[in-house]
Amino acid sequence: MRLLPWTSPDDKPCFLITDSAGGPVSDLADSIEEIQLGIGEELLRHARAMHGDPKVPDREFRHLSRRLAEALGDALRVARN
Repeated sequence: MRLLPWTSPDDKPCFLITDSAGGPVSDLADSIEEIQLGIGEELLRHARAMHGDPKVPDREFRHLSRRLAEALGDALRVARN
């Protein structure tokens, strides 16, 4: 059973039950996970750059913090899978 990188409309986890490797849903999940990890890497680079700039406003740090939390949640979901 594979945990998919999306949730149901009522925010419950979605799983794929299959006997074979691959398939269209599995391939879609792989692609989405790659995108999610790429976004996380991008946000991390952005965060490191922002920490080096003393003129960054607090509201930008708060926004970045929310986005990093989302990306970490996605990455943990992928890692658990």
